[in-house]
Amino acid sequence: MTAGLQTVIYPVKDIAAAKALFSALLEVEPYADEPYYVGFKAAGQDVGLDPNGHAKGMTGPVPYWHVSDIRDRLAALREAGAEVLQDVQDVGNGRLIAFVKDADGNHVGLLQDPTS
Repeated sequence: MTAGLQTVIYPVKDIAAAKALFSALLEVEPYADEPYYVGFKAAGQDVGLDPNGHAKGMTGPVPYWHVSDIRDRLAALREAGAEVLQDVQDVGNGRLIAFVKDADGNHVGLLQDPTS
């Protein structure tokens, strides 16, 4: 089951500058503020900044679909012709993410929370 788009992650080169920009835009302080990831929650969305995103193949923001079974959805996307750019990875506390590239070069992310 898919719960919808609730997360977008931006690849950034200067995490401090990106954090200042998104703090000004969203008018909230980050809930996660680490050298490897900064995350904000605003307007029902989770907005993340990933300083390693470009190295992972992210060419722009990646929307993440929240799913109940990430491995099943990832297999379905592979079968439908998607290229896996990041296989399933635990990013902390049991939260799993992965992302693919479709035939048009668009990135599609998957996210599974441990309660799903």
